[in-house]
Amino acid sequence: MPDPNISDLRQKPEFFDVVADRVWQEWWKNKGYPIEKIADRLREHLGSKPIPFALVAHDKTEYMGSALVIFSDLEERPQYSPWVAAVWVDPEYRKLGIGAALVDNAVNSAFAFGCNRLYLCASRERRNFYLDRGWLQIEEDVGESLLTVMKKEPRQ
Repeated sequence: MPDPNISDLRQKPEFFDVVADRVWQEWWKNKGYPIEKIADRLREHLGSKPIPFALVAHDKTEYMGSALVIFSDLEERPQYSPWVAAVWVDPEYRKLGIGAALVDNAVNSAFAFGCNRLYLCASRERRNFYLDRGWLQIEEDVGESLLTVMKKEPRQ
């Protein structure tokens, strides 16, 4: 399988609906949020400001995964900003390095935009994925989902 392309969603708006769907399906549908609300929030990622932004992994016309960089991901931690969030890889493309490529691209892009620190939260099952990529754990068991909060700074 060839390496996926990683593109800013602003340059590949044809993937907008599938990114909105994956974010909604995985994190918001079971909480009762309508997909339209998620799509409205995702539209903010198409603006001209550096953050928020969305990345999409694809092979020509085939969606593989996506990741967002947003201002806030945990209501319980408003002091932390910005965040890498909603990292998703479709099941048939997992274990191929696509998630790592999305996260690395999100980090490098945010640092290039002048961010000096990024945050993310991960479930216990996913935390080693980020620790293996140089993220540092700063809090554990945050919020009702008992998430691990991590940070990354340039040169970590």
